[in-house]
Amino acid sequence: MKVVLQNLTKIFPGKSKKEADQVVAVNDFSFEIPDGKLVGLLGPSGCGKSTMLNMISGLQKPTSGHIYFGDDEVTYVEPEHRGVGLVFQNYALYPHLNVKQNIMFPLQNLKGKNKLSKEEMEKRVTEAARFVQIDSLLDRKPAEMSGGQQQRVAIARALVKMPGVLLLDEPLSNLDARLRLQTREEIRRIQKETKITTIFVTHDQEEAMSISDMIVVMKQGTLQQIGKPQDVYDDPVNLFVAKFLGTPPINVFEGKAENGKIYIGNDNVLYAPEVRDGEVYVGIRPEGFIPDPEGPLCCRLINIEVMGRDMSVISANNSAVSETVRSIINSDAGIDTDSEFIRFSVKPHKIFVFDKETEERLY
Repeated sequence: MKVVLQNLTKIFPGKSKKEADQVVAVNDFSFEIPDGKLVGLLGPSGCGKSTMLNMISGLQKPTSGHIYFGDDEVTYVEPEHRGVGLVFQNYALYPHLNVKQNIMFPLQNLKGKNKLSKEEMEKRVTEAARFVQIDSLLDRKPAEMSGGQQQRVAIARALVKMPGVLLLDEPLSNLDARLRLQTREEIRRIQKETKITTIFVTHDQEEAMSISDMIVVMKQGTLQQIGKPQDVYDDPVNLFVAKFLGTPPINVFEGKAENGKIYIGNDNVLYAPEVRDGEVYVGIRPEGFIPDPEGPLCCRLINIEVMGRDMSVISANNSAVSETVRSIINSDAGIDTDSEFIRFSVKPHKIFVFDKETEERLY
Protein backbone atom coordinates (compact mmCIF):
# COMPACT_ATOMS: atom_id res chain seq x y z
CA MET A 1 0.00 0.00 0.00
CA LYS A 2 1.48 3.35 -0.97
CA VAL A 3 1.48 6.19 1.56
CA VAL A 4 1.08 9.78 0.34
CA LEU A 5 1.64 12.86 2.51
CA GLN A 6 0.45 16.20 1.13
CA ASN A 7 1.55 19.50 2.69
CA LEU A 8 1.56 17.95 6.16
CA THR A 9 2.09 20.41 9.01
CA LYS A 10 2.03 19.92 12.77
CA ILE A 11 2.21 22.90 15.12
CA PHE A 12 2.28 22.43 18.89
CA PRO A 13 0.90 25.40 20.83
CA GLY A 14 3.14 27.18 23.31
CA LYS A 15 2.41 27.84 26.96
CA SER A 16 1.00 31.24 26.06
CA LYS A 17 -1.14 32.26 23.13
CA LYS A 18 1.73 34.08 21.46
CA GLU A 19 2.60 32.78 18.02
CA ALA A 20 6.30 32.96 18.88
CA ASP A 21 5.85 30.26 21.50
CA GLN A 22 4.47 27.75 18.99
CA VAL A 23 6.64 24.81 17.93
CA VAL A 24 6.46 23.81 14.26
CA ALA A 25 7.38 20.14 14.47
CA VAL A 26 6.57 19.32 10.82
CA ASN A 27 6.38 22.05 8.20
CA ASP A 28 4.56 21.64 4.86
CA PHE A 29 5.90 18.12 4.29
CA SER A 30 5.05 16.22 1.10
CA PHE A 31 6.29 12.89 -0.24
CA GLU A 32 5.08 9.54 -1.52
CA ILE A 33 6.18 6.14 -0.25
CA PRO A 34 5.80 3.50 -2.98
CA ASP A 35 3.90 0.31 -2.26
CA GLY A 36 6.00 -2.43 -0.68
CA LYS A 37 9.11 -0.33 -0.03
CA LEU A 38 11.10 0.26 3.17
CA VAL A 39 11.70 3.98 3.68
CA GLY A 40 14.10 5.35 6.28
CA LEU A 41 12.96 8.61 7.90
CA LEU A 42 16.24 10.14 8.96
CA GLY A 43 17.32 13.21 10.86
CA PRO A 44 18.76 14.51 14.15
CA SER A 45 16.83 14.40 17.41
CA GLY A 46 14.00 16.93 17.43
CA CYS A 47 13.65 17.16 13.65
CA GLY A 48 10.05 15.88 13.64
CA LYS A 49 10.55 12.22 12.69
CA SER A 50 8.47 10.70 15.49
CA THR A 51 5.80 13.38 15.10
CA MET A 52 5.55 12.44 11.44
CA LEU A 53 5.19 8.76 12.35
CA ASN A 54 2.55 9.56 14.96
CA MET A 55 0.51 11.47 12.37
CA ILE A 56 0.76 8.60 9.88
CA SER A 57 -0.38 6.15 12.57
CA GLY A 58 -3.19 8.43 13.74
CA LEU A 59 -1.86 8.97 17.26
CA GLN A 60 -1.62 12.69 16.48
CA LYS A 61 -3.76 14.82 14.19
CA PRO A 62 -2.05 17.19 11.74
CA THR A 63 -2.59 20.93 11.97
CA SER A 64 -3.06 20.93 8.21
CA GLY A 65 -2.42 18.70 5.21
CA HIS A 66 -3.58 15.27 4.08
CA ILE A 67 -2.55 11.61 4.52
CA TYR A 68 -3.54 8.92 2.02
CA PHE A 69 -3.18 5.15 2.23
CA GLY A 70 -3.50 4.06 -1.37
CA ASP A 71 -6.38 6.15 -2.77
CA ASP A 72 -8.14 6.53 0.59
CA GLU A 73 -7.67 9.62 2.74
CA VAL A 74 -7.04 8.66 6.37
CA THR A 75 -6.11 12.08 7.78
CA TYR A 76 -8.79 11.94 10.47
CA VAL A 77 -9.40 8.18 10.62
CA GLU A 78 -8.85 6.75 14.11
CA PRO A 79 -5.65 4.69 14.63
CA GLU A 80 -7.47 1.37 15.12
CA HIS A 81 -9.13 1.73 11.72
CA ARG A 82 -6.02 2.61 9.69
CA GLY A 83 -4.57 -0.88 9.43
CA VAL A 84 -1.12 0.04 10.67
CA GLY A 85 1.34 -1.89 12.81
CA LEU A 86 3.45 0.23 15.16
CA VAL A 87 6.69 -0.84 16.88
CA PHE A 88 7.98 1.47 19.60
CA GLN A 89 11.52 2.18 20.78
CA ASN A 90 10.85 0.74 24.24
CA TYR A 91 9.00 -2.42 23.01
CA ALA A 92 5.87 -1.57 25.10
CA LEU A 93 5.22 -5.21 26.05
CA TYR A 94 2.85 -6.17 28.87
CA PRO A 95 5.13 -7.59 31.60
CA HIS A 96 2.42 -9.80 33.17
CA LEU A 97 1.61 -11.51 29.84
CA ASN A 98 3.72 -14.16 28.17
CA VAL A 99 4.93 -13.89 24.56
CA LYS A 100 1.90 -15.63 23.12
CA GLN A 101 -0.51 -13.40 25.03
CA ASN A 102 1.39 -10.24 24.06
CA ILE A 103 1.25 -11.11 20.38
CA MET A 104 -2.43 -12.11 20.58
CA PHE A 105 -3.52 -8.98 22.45
CA PRO A 106 -4.36 -6.79 19.40
CA LEU A 107 -6.40 -9.63 17.88
CA GLN A 108 -8.52 -9.93 21.01
CA ASN A 109 -9.62 -6.32 20.59
CA LEU A 110 -11.01 -6.82 17.08
CA LYS A 111 -14.76 -6.38 16.92
CA GLY A 112 -17.63 -6.87 14.48
CA LYS A 113 -16.81 -8.37 11.10
CA ASN A 114 -13.09 -8.34 11.94
CA LYS A 115 -13.48 -10.48 15.05
CA LEU A 116 -11.56 -13.76 14.90
CA SER A 117 -12.26 -17.15 16.43
CA LYS A 118 -9.85 -18.53 19.03
CA GLU A 119 -8.49 -21.01 16.47
CA GLU A 120 -7.82 -18.22 13.93
CA MET A 121 -6.05 -16.13 16.57
CA GLU A 122 -3.91 -19.11 17.63
CA LYS A 123 -2.94 -19.72 14.00
CA ARG A 124 -1.99 -16.11 13.36
CA VAL A 125 0.07 -15.89 16.56
CA THR A 126 1.97 -19.07 15.68
CA GLU A 127 2.67 -17.83 12.15
CA ALA A 128 3.84 -14.40 13.34
CA ALA A 129 6.08 -15.92 16.02
CA ARG A 130 7.60 -18.34 13.53
CA PHE A 131 8.18 -15.50 11.09
CA VAL A 132 10.34 -13.59 13.58
CA GLN A 133 11.88 -16.83 14.90
CA ILE A 134 10.56 -16.76 18.48
CA ASP A 135 8.06 -19.65 18.18
CA SER A 136 10.00 -21.60 20.84
CA LEU A 137 9.60 -18.75 23.37
CA LEU A 138 5.81 -18.37 23.46
CA ASP A 139 5.51 -19.27 27.15
CA ARG A 140 8.14 -16.84 28.39
CA LYS A 141 7.49 -13.50 30.06
CA PRO A 142 9.25 -10.38 28.67
CA ALA A 143 11.53 -10.17 31.74
CA GLU A 144 12.93 -13.61 30.85
CA MET A 145 14.05 -12.48 27.40
CA SER A 146 16.91 -10.47 25.92
CA GLY A 147 16.36 -7.04 24.39
CA GLY A 148 16.59 -8.47 20.87
CA GLN A 149 14.01 -11.14 21.65
CA GLN A 150 11.65 -8.58 23.17
CA GLN A 151 11.97 -6.47 20.03
CA ARG A 152 11.00 -9.50 17.94
CA VAL A 153 7.91 -9.95 20.10
CA ALA A 154 6.98 -6.32 19.44
CA ILE A 155 7.44 -6.82 15.68
CA ALA A 156 5.37 -10.04 15.76
CA ARG A 157 2.61 -8.19 17.63
CA ALA A 158 2.59 -5.53 14.90
CA LEU A 159 2.61 -8.11 12.09
CA VAL A 160 -0.12 -10.34 13.53
CA LYS A 161 -2.77 -7.78 12.50
CA MET A 162 -1.59 -8.12 8.88
CA PRO A 163 -1.16 -4.34 8.55
CA GLY A 164 -1.04 -2.48 5.27
CA VAL A 165 1.67 -0.20 6.70
CA LEU A 166 4.35 -1.03 9.29
CA LEU A 167 5.78 1.84 11.34
CA LEU A 168 9.03 1.42 13.30
CA ASP A 169 9.96 4.22 15.72
CA GLU A 170 13.71 3.92 16.47
CA PRO A 171 13.28 0.19 17.18
CA LEU A 172 17.00 -0.52 17.64
CA SER A 173 18.00 2.30 20.01
CA ASN A 174 17.88 0.14 23.16
CA LEU A 175 20.04 -2.68 21.74
CA ASP A 176 23.80 -3.07 21.93
CA ALA A 177 25.87 -2.69 18.75
CA ARG A 178 25.95 -6.37 17.81
CA LEU A 179 22.23 -6.88 18.43
CA ARG A 180 21.44 -3.74 16.44
CA LEU A 181 23.23 -5.20 13.45
CA GLN A 182 21.45 -8.55 13.73
CA THR A 183 18.03 -7.01 14.32
CA ARG A 184 18.24 -4.55 11.44
CA GLU A 185 19.11 -7.44 9.11
CA GLU A 186 16.11 -9.29 10.52
CA ILE A 187 13.82 -6.29 9.94
CA ARG A 188 14.98 -6.11 6.33
CA ARG A 189 14.35 -9.85 5.84
CA ILE A 190 10.86 -9.59 7.32
CA GLN A 191 10.00 -6.57 5.18
CA LYS A 192 11.19 -8.21 1.98
CA GLU A 193 9.25 -11.39 2.67
CA THR A 194 6.03 -9.67 3.74
CA LYS A 195 6.31 -6.83 1.18
CA ILE A 196 4.60 -4.53 3.70
CA THR A 197 5.16 -0.82 3.12
CA THR A 198 7.45 0.10 6.02
CA ILE A 199 8.58 3.41 7.50
CA PHE A 200 11.66 3.16 9.69
CA VAL A 201 12.43 6.19 11.89
CA THR A 202 16.02 6.59 13.08
CA HIS A 203 18.68 9.22 13.77
CA ASP A 204 21.38 6.66 12.88
CA GLN A 205 22.30 7.24 9.23
CA GLU A 206 24.19 3.92 9.01
CA GLU A 207 21.01 2.02 9.99
CA ALA A 208 18.89 3.93 7.51
CA MET A 209 21.31 3.57 4.61
CA SER A 210 21.94 -0.14 5.19
CA ILE A 211 18.35 -1.40 4.98
CA SER A 212 16.23 1.27 3.25
CA ASP A 213 15.05 1.35 -0.35
CA MET A 214 14.75 5.12 0.03
CA ILE A 215 15.76 7.61 2.69
CA VAL A 216 14.02 10.84 3.62
CA VAL A 217 16.32 13.37 5.31
CA MET A 218 14.64 15.87 7.65
CA LYS A 219 15.83 19.00 9.42
CA GLN A 220 13.72 21.06 11.83
CA GLY A 221 10.49 19.63 10.45
CA THR A 222 11.30 20.29 6.81
CA LEU A 223 12.16 17.91 3.99
CA GLN A 224 15.77 18.19 2.86
CA GLN A 225 16.18 15.35 0.37
CA ILE A 226 14.60 12.08 -0.77
CA GLY A 227 16.29 9.33 -2.76
CA LYS A 228 18.06 6.00 -2.78
CA PRO A 229 20.65 5.92 0.04
CA GLN A 230 23.69 5.83 -2.22
CA ASP A 231 22.27 8.54 -4.50
CA VAL A 232 21.71 10.90 -1.57
CA TYR A 233 25.21 10.18 -0.25
CA ASP A 234 26.81 10.78 -3.65
CA ASP A 235 24.63 13.76 -4.59
CA PRO A 236 23.67 15.81 -1.48
CA VAL A 237 21.60 18.91 -2.18
CA ASN A 238 23.07 20.96 0.65
CA LEU A 239 25.72 21.03 3.34
CA PHE A 240 23.38 19.66 6.04
CA VAL A 241 22.69 16.47 4.08
CA ALA A 242 26.36 16.08 3.17
CA LYS A 243 27.39 16.39 6.84
CA PHE A 244 24.61 14.17 8.16
CA LEU A 245 25.40 11.19 5.93
CA GLY A 246 28.70 9.38 6.14
CA THR A 247 30.91 7.70 8.72
CA PRO A 248 33.41 9.24 9.29
CA PRO A 249 31.63 12.49 8.39
CA ILE A 250 32.57 14.67 5.46
CA ASN A 251 35.50 17.06 5.97
CA VAL A 252 34.42 20.69 5.56
CA PHE A 253 36.77 23.56 4.69
CA GLU A 254 36.30 27.28 4.26
CA GLY A 255 37.31 28.13 0.71
CA LYS A 256 36.85 30.53 -2.13
CA ALA A 257 35.96 30.39 -5.82
CA GLU A 258 38.08 32.56 -8.06
CA ASN A 259 38.35 32.56 -11.87
CA GLY A 260 36.82 29.10 -12.19
CA LYS A 261 39.08 27.58 -9.55
CA ILE A 262 38.25 26.39 -6.02
CA TYR A 263 40.81 27.17 -3.35
CA ILE A 264 41.31 25.82 0.16
CA GLY A 265 43.68 28.38 1.63
CA ASN A 266 46.18 28.88 -1.19
CA ASP A 267 45.73 25.37 -2.57
CA ASN A 268 43.82 25.05 -5.85
CA VAL A 269 41.95 21.78 -5.32
CA LEU A 270 39.36 21.88 -8.14
CA TYR A 271 38.47 23.44 -11.47
CA ALA A 272 34.82 24.49 -11.43
CA PRO A 273 34.19 27.22 -14.02
CA GLU A 274 30.42 27.11 -13.34
CA VAL A 275 30.90 28.37 -9.76
CA ARG A 276 30.89 32.16 -9.52
CA ASP A 277 33.56 33.95 -7.53
CA GLY A 278 33.05 34.25 -3.78
CA GLU A 279 33.46 32.51 -0.45
CA VAL A 280 32.32 28.89 -0.31
CA TYR A 281 32.38 25.78 1.82
CA VAL A 282 34.29 22.84 0.36
CA GLY A 283 33.34 19.33 1.47
CA ILE A 284 35.57 16.31 0.83
CA ARG A 285 34.47 12.78 1.74
CA PRO A 286 37.09 10.84 3.79
CA GLU A 287 37.47 8.31 0.97
CA GLY A 288 38.09 11.13 -1.54
CA PHE A 289 41.74 11.75 -0.55
CA ILE A 290 44.64 10.24 -2.52
CA PRO A 291 48.13 10.53 -0.97
CA ASP A 292 50.19 12.28 -3.64
CA PRO A 293 53.58 14.03 -3.11
CA GLU A 294 52.58 16.39 -5.94
CA GLY A 295 48.96 16.80 -4.81
CA PRO A 296 47.45 20.28 -4.48
CA LEU A 297 46.09 19.97 -0.91
CA CYS A 298 48.64 20.23 1.89
CA CYS A 299 47.80 19.21 5.47
CA ARG A 300 49.81 18.85 8.66
CA LEU A 301 50.15 15.15 9.56
CA ILE A 302 49.01 14.31 13.09
CA ASN A 303 48.52 10.55 13.30
CA ILE A 304 47.77 7.36 11.37
CA GLU A 305 45.30 4.74 12.61
CA VAL A 306 45.64 1.32 10.93
CA MET A 307 42.29 -0.48 10.57
CA GLY A 308 43.26 -3.59 8.60
CA ARG A 309 42.65 -3.12 4.90
CA ASP A 310 42.29 0.67 5.39
CA MET A 311 44.04 3.30 7.40
CA SER A 312 42.73 6.55 8.78
CA VAL A 313 45.02 9.51 8.28
CA ILE A 314 44.46 12.26 10.85
CA SER A 315 45.73 15.65 9.75
CA ALA A 316 45.01 19.35 10.19
CA ASN A 317 44.42 22.29 7.88
CA ASN A 318 44.00 25.93 8.86
CA SER A 319 40.93 26.22 6.61
CA ALA A 320 39.16 23.18 8.04
CA VAL A 321 35.96 23.87 9.99
CA SER A 322 36.80 21.10 12.48
CA GLU A 323 40.07 20.66 14.35
CA THR A 324 41.12 17.60 12.35
CA VAL A 325 40.78 16.23 8.83
CA ARG A 326 40.13 12.50 8.55
CA SER A 327 41.07 10.62 5.37
CA ILE A 328 40.39 6.94 4.70
CA ILE A 329 42.97 5.41 2.38
CA ASN A 330 44.26 1.95 1.45
CA SER A 331 46.65 0.50 4.02
CA ASP A 332 49.05 -0.37 1.20
CA ALA A 333 49.67 3.30 0.52
CA GLY A 334 53.20 4.22 1.50
CA ILE A 335 53.14 7.15 3.90
CA ASP A 336 56.15 8.62 5.62
CA THR A 337 54.92 8.76 9.22
CA ASP A 338 57.91 10.89 10.21
CA SER A 339 56.94 13.65 7.78
CA GLU A 340 55.46 16.86 9.19
CA PHE A 341 53.15 17.38 6.21
CA ILE A 342 51.19 15.24 3.80
CA ARG A 343 49.86 16.19 0.37
CA PHE A 344 46.70 14.88 -1.27
CA SER A 345 45.04 14.79 -4.64
CA VAL A 346 41.24 14.76 -4.44
CA LYS A 347 38.80 12.53 -6.34
CA PRO A 348 36.55 14.97 -8.26
CA HIS A 349 33.34 13.01 -7.52
CA LYS A 350 34.07 13.11 -3.77
CA ILE A 351 34.40 16.88 -3.47
CA PHE A 352 31.42 19.24 -3.13
CA VAL A 353 31.19 23.03 -3.14
CA PHE A 354 28.49 24.85 -1.16
CA ASP A 355 27.33 28.46 -1.04
CA LYS A 356 28.73 30.11 2.10
CA GLU A 357 25.41 31.78 3.02
CA THR A 358 22.63 29.42 1.88
CA GLU A 359 24.72 26.21 2.20
CA GLU A 360 23.08 24.99 -1.02
CA ARG A 361 25.34 22.90 -3.23
CA LEU A 362 27.00 24.67 -6.16
CA TYR A 363 29.17 21.80 -7.48
